[in-house]
Amino acid sequence: MNAIITVVGTDKVGIIARVSAFLAERSINIEDISQTVLSGNFVMMMMVDLSRSNASLEQVKEDLACLGSSLQVSTNLMHEAVFKAMHRL
Repeated sequence: MNAIITVVGTDKVGIIARVSAFLAERSINIEDISQTVLSGNFVMMMMVDLSRSNASLEQVKEDLACLGSSLQVSTNLMHEAVFKAMHRL
């Protein structure tokens, strides 16, 4: 099962490291990642594979929101099918 994670906020050291560690601790593999810094704003999008994780999508979403709060960034996680449906032309 794939999902899309977005992380947006003021750039600071350690965002990618903390998010990557969070995912690794839950056996969630990063399939693809894109990140940039725009005028001091950090923007990252990841495609992740949750098929080996024991945590539910909702639990990961809640825990990711807590991590985002501690990093002072906004996080979002949604199932890949929902993401594709939302962005269909």
